[in-house]
Amino acid sequence: MFCPLRYTVPMENKNAWLKYDNTKQVMDFAEDYRKFISQNKIERECVDFFVARAREDGYISIEEAKKAKKKLKAGDKVYASAMGKIVAFFQIGKKPLEAGMNILGAHIDSPRLDIKQNPLYEDNGLALLDTHYYGGIKKYQWVTLPLALHGVVAKKDGTVVKVVIGEDEAEGVLGVSDLLIHLSADQLEKRGNKVVEGEALNILVGSVPLKASSSKTAKDGKDGAAKNPVKENILKILKKKYGIDESDFLSAELEAVPAGAAKNYGLDNSMIMAYGQDDKVCAYPSWRAIQGLPKTDRTAVCLLVDKEEIGSVGATGMHSRFFENAVAEVYDLCGGYSELSLRRALANSNMLSSDVSAAFDPNYPDVMDKKNACFFCKGIALNKFTGSRGKSGSNDSNAEFVAKVRKIFDDADASFQLCELGKVDQGGGGTIAYIMANYGMNVIDSGVGVLNMHAPWEITSKVDIYESFKGYRAFLINA
Repeated sequence: MFCPLRYTVPMENKNAWLKYDNTKQVMDFAEDYRKFISQNKIERECVDFFVARAREDGYISIEEAKKAKKKLKAGDKVYASAMGKIVAFFQIGKKPLEAGMNILGAHIDSPRLDIKQNPLYEDNGLALLDTHYYGGIKKYQWVTLPLALHGVVAKKDGTVVKVVIGEDEAEGVLGVSDLLIHLSADQLEKRGNKVVEGEALNILVGSVPLKASSSKTAKDGKDGAAKNPVKENILKILKKKYGIDESDFLSAELEAVPAGAAKNYGLDNSMIMAYGQDDKVCAYPSWRAIQGLPKTDRTAVCLLVDKEEIGSVGATGMHSRFFENAVAEVYDLCGGYSELSLRRALANSNMLSSDVSAAFDPNYPDVMDKKNACFFCKGIALNKFTGSRGKSGSNDSNAEFVAKVRKIFDDADASFQLCELGKVDQGGGGTIAYIMANYGMNVIDSGVGVLNMHAPWEITSKVDIYESFKGYRAFLINA
């Protein structure tokens, strides 16, 4: 059977824009995504967003289904979430769950600066927050940027306060200062990973001292002035706006991320520049793929997880039992649950590990094998394996499953490309694919190419985002 060259010779892949006489559908989808990623920068915000949209689409929580003693049937929609940072959506298929599921799995955490538990201090008239960076970053990229704080503060009385500081045009942004070029002779002699040290990523948050008459805290000096008046003024502001005290930082999860909305990028408006596209650029089309999905033969799943950037650990990471437990609950609601049937359901499943790939950058061609690189505008990037050097830490998909995915994408006219993550000995990376493969299911990495990956502002192609959505939906229906 004849197969077009664009599907067999990666360097001959056609630019996906050429398929469209009218690009409105591509641009409209990209604009929806741009608004989403502008407003949902951390895991908790993403989970809240997706759950709210899911409920509008007819989903109910597994707990609600259990309470109502609901027997799940084809077309029913349920979801499970935990700790506000991981969520799984299930649309029940016509076939028994034991026949397996079609799963899209992405992560919703991104590299950032986390605020430490004892963070606020004053130094020579300036108030600062101490941070601990999260995930793989080039630390020097995080200085002199406008930053915002997103997250929650949990108080001892059980209340949880949502915090967003630095996104409103009427209030100030935050940031990390850098050494001026005039005095940086020694700094510029350092290796890239030492130019800015992790302990130097302290966020400047204020400079106005609290007046002596206003201070009700520790005094120092005959005039009754506060010992750290700038710090005290910041605490006063936080108390007034959020009702939190300094001790509440002990039970806070606050993340410093780039401030401001995602931007349309390029003179032709063909790209998006945004924070956190690794991996929200795959999470969003994964959700859109299952949203409003018609009834399917196999149960369709959209799984959005936390902690991928630090090894998928913890209660909300892919190494946890969250997904396995959620499937068990769904199986029980469908009827016929047993430990063996659960194992069969997982082993018989197919999954796209929806994670980004490194796009070819003409400024840095030496780190890529151009015959096997991911390129902008060529559609979904399929990585048969990731890992590093000798495929260490990789899920290496079997050839039969790769062929199956190729056919699904071809039939849906979803442009795709087969890629590797850079030259063999240059480095590498990983995803959640190998973790899910431990169940015996078929898994392959499938996502959007990204420039500036793990930088504060990453770049993606709008047409690649749309092609991923098309491919993801076709996979849920036909895998």
